[in-house]
Amino acid sequence: MNKFTREVVLFLAQGAYSGRVPVAPGTAGTAVGVLIYLWMRRLSPEAYAVFCLLFVLIGAWIAGRAEGLLGKKDHPSIVIDEVAGYLVSVAMLPGTWSFIIAAFVLFRIFDIVKPYPLRRLQTLNGGAGVMSDDIGAAVYTNLVLRIASEVFNI
Repeated sequence: MNKFTREVVLFLAQGAYSGRVPVAPGTAGTAVGVLIYLWMRRLSPEAYAVFCLLFVLIGAWIAGRAEGLLGKKDHPSIVIDEVAGYLVSVAMLPGTWSFIIAAFVLFRIFDIVKPYPLRRLQTLNGGAGVMSDDIGAAVYTNLVLRIASEVFNI
């Protein structure tokens, strides 16, 4: 891999280098997800779904390549999984600040705690292992917000 390709892979895998912050790189990566969402929330539901799917698939490929470059499985600086996870967390939910903030907090909690069976998903190899637990945390987040929205009529 040439130097330019290496730098592009790391830039993307590290969420525009947000994954390089010394404290809480996953939270910094999730904040990048919020910024991308603020642009994406204007898309049609179909376009949003296609963008998310492509982001997750390409993100898995990039994460796998970055693991090889960094020499460590699920290196802490790889945060493209948090970016993708946040985008899935808020998929097809109201784009209000209440939902944006609640999704941020819930997603970080689920990503850190990794309730069953998310921890087991990390055992997958390569980019799939990097991405899968975060996408699972995102699905949990999305479901909790949907249920809360119905129960509390928000």
